[in-house]
Amino acid sequence: MINLISDTVTKPTKGMLKAMMGAEVGDDVFKTDPTVNKLQSKVAEMFGMEDALFFPSGTMANQTAIKILTQPGDKMFCDKWAHVYNFEGGGAAFNAGVTSHLLDGERGMFEPEQLTEAISGSRSDIHVPYARLVAIENTTNKGGGACWDYEKLVKIRKICSKNDLALHLDGARLFNALVAKKESTEQYGKIFDTISICMSKGLGAPVGSLLVGSKDHIERALRVRKLFGGAMRQSGYLAAAVDYALDNHIERLAIDHTRAKVIGASLQRCELIKNVEPIETNIVIFNVIDSINENDFISRMNDAGISLISMGSGKLRMVTHLDFTEEMLERVVLTIENI
Repeated sequence: MINLISDTVTKPTKGMLKAMMGAEVGDDVFKTDPTVNKLQSKVAEMFGMEDALFFPSGTMANQTAIKILTQPGDKMFCDKWAHVYNFEGGGAAFNAGVTSHLLDGERGMFEPEQLTEAISGSRSDIHVPYARLVAIENTTNKGGGACWDYEKLVKIRKICSKNDLALHLDGARLFNALVAKKESTEQYGKIFDTISICMSKGLGAPVGSLLVGSKDHIERALRVRKLFGGAMRQSGYLAAAVDYALDNHIERLAIDHTRAKVIGASLQRCELIKNVEPIETNIVIFNVIDSINENDFISRMNDAGISLISMGSGKLRMVTHLDFTEEMLERVVLTIENI
């Protein structure tokens, strides 16, 4: 079966497994796991930020950031398609007690002017929640792997600074954006207060995310991670996989992007496809024509040995990844051409 449901389905490579088995470990709850400590320092340095903390999941890293940057009753601004709002179980409300102000952006990305308008009056009116945080997602999941324009992020940073708002980046697939846009980790470290990075998606590690920020942010995040049940013991085995991914799997993301574009082109030629959204990275989102049922299309692809997923509202998704080979790509294209 060719699994294109997500880039989370990858298995560790032989080199990654070797790194994991050879890792030197300790008890990370007592901050004595040398491999975890090394990874955290490495990632913080990559972004030019003071500190980093290793988490079991991206959701926990995001929810921890929201918790440490807000107080119960505060307001968080994010796009209507944001992962922190749609796909984290209502955690922002449950864990941090914040309400979400959804901005009506395009493909998961809103304009700086929309944020300015939304903020207006929220600091002086006692009847509305206190504006405290802006959350950005890059790349955007529901937006089909779309990448933010960096200059717009700079403008949003200025708006946040002017209005005393914290700025968090859900960078679940940030390295896909960096490769596609030829940008650097240091650029992002300069404008965000906190950044979460998921290593079990495009980079192919089996488990793990990191939260990057100031020493004060990470010190508070350490306690929240404990409260959320995210403190681990000999987690150096997992950290070693992440470290290997950072050294070996970033540049190759361009291959995933190219293969996604090839799939997109084949879908555009298919009579059963109504439209294919622009493809910038490794996510392909498309709609089938109105006369057929999307579940029927999924079933026919499954019968051909290809797994994909529905995003709701008629949207279907395929995601290329580390374990998706050139031979598999040829089979997917041939199946689409003959479906």
